[in-house]
Amino acid sequence: MSKIPFNRSDIQGNELEYLNQAIDNGHISGDGIFTKKCNSLLQSTLGIEKALLTTSCTHALEMAAILLDITEGDEVIVPSFTFVSTVNAFVLRGARPIFVDIRPDSLNADENRLESCITERTKAIILVHYAGVGCEMDIIMNIANKYGIPVIEDNAHGLFGKYNGRYLGTFGALATQSFHETKNFSCGEGGALLINEERFLERAELIREKGTNRSRFFRGEIDKYSWVDIGSSYLPSDILAAILYGQLEKRSLIQAKRKKIWDFYYENLKDWADENDIQLPIILENCDHPYHMFYLIAPTLEHRNKLIQHLKNNGIEAVFHYLPLHLSEMGKKFGGKKGDCPVTEDISDRIVRLPFFNNLKIEDLNFDYFYDF
Repeated sequence: MSKIPFNRSDIQGNELEYLNQAIDNGHISGDGIFTKKCNSLLQSTLGIEKALLTTSCTHALEMAAILLDITEGDEVIVPSFTFVSTVNAFVLRGARPIFVDIRPDSLNADENRLESCITERTKAIILVHYAGVGCEMDIIMNIANKYGIPVIEDNAHGLFGKYNGRYLGTFGALATQSFHETKNFSCGEGGALLINEERFLERAELIREKGTNRSRFFRGEIDKYSWVDIGSSYLPSDILAAILYGQLEKRSLIQAKRKKIWDFYYENLKDWADENDIQLPIILENCDHPYHMFYLIAPTLEHRNKLIQHLKNNGIEAVFHYLPLHLSEMGKKFGGKKGDCPVTEDISDRIVRLPFFNNLKIEDLNFDYFYDF
């Protein structure tokens, strides 16, 4: 085992107490007490219409694709530099991804390239707030509104991050969150769909309940429920929600811990980075990021690989990140080819993610390993 693993899950508050409460309540399937608590906390904190906990961010994205009635022949604009779920959710519905390149500073979709990707078939613009640093939402929303195209924010990295003082995940028609074990707040596997437009509220509930109006039945609004739409089983167990609620309750503590680690990395590596032509994360002035990750961008692929191996030899588990989706086997089936997204192709070869988790101890970080490289 590595001396410092890339990630490690942890307990931050009352997770185990709430887990026992969920079991004692006698309801551990979907939409139990703790699921509702998580939904309510997200809604009130973010100031959104509705939050619906899901089994994963992937499933939240699939719900978004269904809500937008994505069908065969539609196109969606999406960054090539992202996890495959961001694209898969829409490809599953028959859409063709149109890959857009990223900016070299924030590593987010380049807003200046978006408009040229729009065609009469464009049904959605899907954004990823990489490392929790917001995309240029004012510009992007102006473009989207000009053409009447809904925006979906894949905010897996960015919960409680802000752009121009406004929470990420509150700009687009829909947004998605991840509570995977590598995220700031985790229940092992989990996600959420954030709904910012009233027109999606009722149908989202149906889709999440296997296409039935079961939720209305349990609220006493109808005397029986039936199959009324397409859908699937997107409800997480209340056991997972109990763990997540314990983490979300401690969001200020968790964010303070992560800020301390992020700042420590930055302050101790900036001189070394300058000397070795290595780029540290760039946080745009109008963004408040949630300290989701810390990465380096090496000068070359060879340098990146040697650095990862050097750190591994010294007990530090560092990893690379996304491979360009347009150059993947599936991406090529949609017409992707080398040179389509040059910044993505370049950054993907050079990025290194350093260990980052809530209980990472600063005293364990020995920067001699970097300076000896």
